[in-house]
Order: sequence, then structure tokens, then C-alpha cells
Amino acid sequence: MSKIIISCAVTGSIHTPSMSPYLPVTPEAIAGQAIAAAEAGAAILHLHARDPGTGRPSASPEHYRAFLPVIAAATDAVINLTTGGSAVMTLDQRLAAPLAMKPEMCSLNMGTMNFALYPMLGKRTEWLHDWEEPFLRESDDLVFKNTPRDIEGVLRLMGEQRGARFEFECYDVSHLYMLRHFADRGLIRTPMFIQFVMGVLGGIAAEPEHLAHLRQTADSLFGEDYMFSVLAAGRQQMALARLGAAMGGHVRVGLEDNLYIARGQLAKSNAEQVALVREIVENLGRAVATPDEARTMLGLKGKAGVAF
Repeated sequence: MSKIIISCAVTGSIHTPSMSPYLPVTPEAIAGQAIAAAEAGAAILHLHARDPGTGRPSASPEHYRAFLPVIAAATDAVINLTTGGSAVMTLDQRLAAPLAMKPEMCSLNMGTMNFALYPMLGKRTEWLHDWEEPFLRESDDLVFKNTPRDIEGVLRLMGEQRGARFEFECYDVSHLYMLRHFADRGLIRTPMFIQFVMGVLGGIAAEPEHLAHLRQTADSLFGEDYMFSVLAAGRQQMALARLGAAMGGHVRVGLEDNLYIARGQLAKSNAEQVALVREIVENLGRAVATPDEARTMLGLKGKAGVAF
């Protein structure tokens, strides 16, 4: 099997209000945790920004500039910026920082979907910020908009014009067919890096049989023109990472996707999750890719092509 790429989603987005004291919010905390995750074995760092005063997800390029140069100076990890941001942001807001920063990679959600986060209300009775509980409560009416027009715009602005490659986030089988549609239109370069995102209410559940179906569907649609990674939000994070690695895929962990390291035990850092998944995949006989090996595997433009 080829070397395995470990991605780490460091900062949390709409998936995770600041429901853990260990979730980084300030620029210093984001940079520190990102660097530590890279040192633990993450070749790719998937990053959102936060307003350090309120803890809210932020689309401000200035909030990104407060930590991106620090991370880039301290590590060779690939920086992967979100184009998803938050369901309460417009597309122009979501793209402001990636357009300015010109990262090597961006995430790209492959469809519009419900983001039903309100079940998280039962998991906490104390809140770090006053916006969190109302935000979760209202998520029974929350839609993340990413239409075909939106997707095409991101592909052209970030891919064609700025040379970024994409982490194609597929939350359900239908998203794979949308990805095929854009490949048929000639807007996507290969090899594709597909992230199977599982466990978000509104998308596909984090179950082994669903992972097998996603893999089988992607094989039929893309043949040898893709690589896949597995992201299981919540308690199935490590179990499905293990399964995905055994299937020959790559893995993503991080506090954006799961705040815990074990049942009932909050992870104290992103690096703690990276170290655990690294141990899991190495015990399966997989070697962990370095950032430069990941760049070669994914055909990235390199650090010299970014604007931070």
C-alpha cells in the first residue's frame, strides 16, 4: 500500500461550537496546536479561523493572517483552508481568506445539505460563549448552501486561477455523483482527493457498511483517478479511521470533527488525536507520509506558491 496521509482539522467550524476548553480559538492557540499536530505526524492541516473575542467561526482574512505565517514558518505541513466556513456565511465571505491566501489546498463541499447539530444540546449544560446554545438550538432549520453554481465558482477561482488542489468533502453518495459531473465537464484535475465525511446528521451515518458503499461507488465512478480519506465525526472517529486505513485510504482526525480521545474523555489537543491515529495506522503496517510526500502524491503547487 502507498503511504498514508494524515490530515488534522485543527480549529473547528460549524460542526463544533467552543464546547471544549481545549478547542483552540485565539491565533496563538491555533498556531500552537497546528504545529504540534504536524510534529505528531499530520501532513495536512485543515484550518478555519475564529474570532478570538467571541469564539465564533470567522471568515476574516485578518484572523487567518494572525496564525498562518506562524504555522508556515514552523512546519512544512500542507495548509488546507476551508471554503465551507460556516452555514451562516455567504459564499463570498467563505472565499475571502482562501482567495487572499492562495493555499496549496482547499476543502470543497460537494453539495447543499442540512446541518442538524441540535442533538449536541444534550451533551453539555455549560457554555463557553453565549452564542453557542442558541446557535445549536436553531440548527434544526440550518442549511449549508453549495449549489452547482457555487461549486463551479470555487473550482474556477481557487483551482484554475490560484492553483489550489481540493479536498472534495462528500457527505453522502450523491456528492460523489456531483463530483463525477464536474469531472466530466473538465473542471477537476486528477488524482482527486476525496474525503468521505460521515456522521453528520444530514449526511451519511458513520457505519462500516456505508464506508464500503462509498468506496465501491467511488471506484465505479473514478477508477484509479482518485484517492480517498475517511473522516468520521463523533465517537466513530478512530474506528472508521482504522477501517479506512485498512482499506488503503487516508485518514483525517482533529477537534473539528470530534472533541474526544476516548469515551467521556475530552482530547486535550489535536496532537493527541494525531498521535493515536498514527499508532493505529502504523500497527496496520502503513507508513505515514511526510508533508513533501503528500505534496507529490496530491500534485500540489508547493509552499512557494502561497501568499502567507
